[in-house]
Amino acid sequence: MLSLIAPHGPLSVLCLGAHPDDIEIGCGGTLLSLAGRDDVTVVGLVLTGTEERQDEARASLARFAPGAVVETGGLRDGRLPADWDAAKDVLEEAARRHAPDLVLAPRVDDAHQDHRVVGRLAATVWRDALVLHYEIPKWDGDLTTPSHYVALAADVVAAKLRLLDEGFPSQVGRDWWDHEVFRGLLRLRGVECRAPYAEGFHSRKVLLDLGATRRGGDD
Repeated sequence: MLSLIAPHGPLSVLCLGAHPDDIEIGCGGTLLSLAGRDDVTVVGLVLTGTEERQDEARASLARFAPGAVVETGGLRDGRLPADWDAAKDVLEEAARRHAPDLVLAPRVDDAHQDHRVVGRLAATVWRDALVLHYEIPKWDGDLTTPSHYVALAADVVAAKLRLLDEGFPSQVGRDWWDHEVFRGLLRLRGVECRAPYAEGFHSRKVLLDLGATRRGGDD
């Protein structure tokens, strides 16, 4: 299987979440893998959440990506479709300060209404970045086949599960907050890309550089 390799040099990553814990559930393993590079900067933007949940998000992301900072939008949980203008404003304001190479956001067809709003707005706000949409397991049963994968080693998966519990104690004990669920999805995505584990992503537009030399003016 042909691998797409991130270029050498500084890499700026912006992680978007509708709620605290979206980012870590959807792409925590990817962030842990990127943490091995010393030229990566990570910013998180979480649009909703109570003060307690926002505090969890601020503390959690730096565990996955050392040095990461989290900004919050303070919008209403479960009401982002009705608050579309406000959500758009939060993202547009962030775009004036952040020009990332890579944007990680929820899926555009996610069954949760808040996730869909953030996912759909991401590509309209950051048009020159690679936008990868992560997946979140839930009772709605909305998972579909990813277009892209990030392979994860077993130790990265173990770290992701541990850090999820440490970072979001308010969620531990919910019926959907389950290591078997999280690990099972990662194992399934690993099977699909011939890796021990993987996180799956969706993308509508990817520019593939095959290293070819453009010969302008040649007949």
